[in-house]
Amino acid sequence: MEALHLAQCDEILDKLEMREHTVIGVKGVHLSGGEVQRIAIARAILKDAKIIILDEASAAADPETEHELQLAFSNLMKSKTVIMIAHRLSSITGVDEILVIDDGSPDGTAAIVKNLIAGEFAGRLHILERKGKLGLGTAYIKGFKWSLEHGYDFIFEMDADFSHDPNDLPRLYAATHDEGYDVAVGSRYVSGVNVVNWPIGRVLMSYFASKYVRFVTGFSVHDTTAGFKCYRRCVLSSIDLDKIRFKGYAFQIEMKFTAYKMGYKIKEVPVIFVNRREGVSKMSGGIFGEAFFGVMRLRWDGWFRKYPEAKH
Repeated sequence: MEALHLAQCDEILDKLEMREHTVIGVKGVHLSGGEVQRIAIARAILKDAKIIILDEASAAADPETEHELQLAFSNLMKSKTVIMIAHRLSSITGVDEILVIDDGSPDGTAAIVKNLIAGEFAGRLHILERKGKLGLGTAYIKGFKWSLEHGYDFIFEMDADFSHDPNDLPRLYAATHDEGYDVAVGSRYVSGVNVVNWPIGRVLMSYFASKYVRFVTGFSVHDTTAGFKCYRRCVLSSIDLDKIRFKGYAFQIEMKFTAYKMGYKIKEVPVIFVNRREGVSKMSGGIFGEAFFGVMRLRWDGWFRKYPEAKH
């Protein structure tokens, strides 16, 4: 009953003759979309999971009861890590902080974000603007530094085009938080080849790129180019991020290799990678070349560079 109360379901129970014992869908008893969602939130509160993923959680909300739905969200999110995927701004009014890193996007991203900062998201929405395209790796490093400065203990890295499934985030978190690993990698290749809807040429290039990295460096991770990861705070805070050289996809290899050489424990969590739903690949000849020759440099570093020891 407490869970139903926290999920703002009191008025729903009041209108049902048998209250919580009512069977929905029989004898003409039906609930609206928003009411169904609040009952689902009550179930989630009972589950008391440490990580909650809400995918378009307010898509069917009733305009007249959206306030109650937001209150239910607030109670659900207390002392939880919540990942919310939403296209309605009203769905994310309760988040703690959102960071947008913009490299001079021509679509007006910065202006839109600044308008939101000046309004309802003041103090919680942040933007880091950079002039020109400075590379994938430098954007990640900016985000890592921001996360460390704001006190986060577990930092996730993933693509926002849904090729990385948000439903896998709890498994990466569990590997670091519960199992004691320092880095969790969402791996496409640790249990075979788990890739869906990729052109065969791209699959072969990615798969054998990881094979090449393992052969040259002696690195044991199967999916060395994976961009789906969870870091413990201690890993990112002890790596000198300003000395990470690579800016393209080789950045992914260098970060894992550096953590490995410092003595951090890495676990590969098998995931299924689905070809992007939105956007286009940024792979280019320059990025490929950086990765190919950069791996040789990493091998050289592995022989002669002194890496600092892991700090927990």
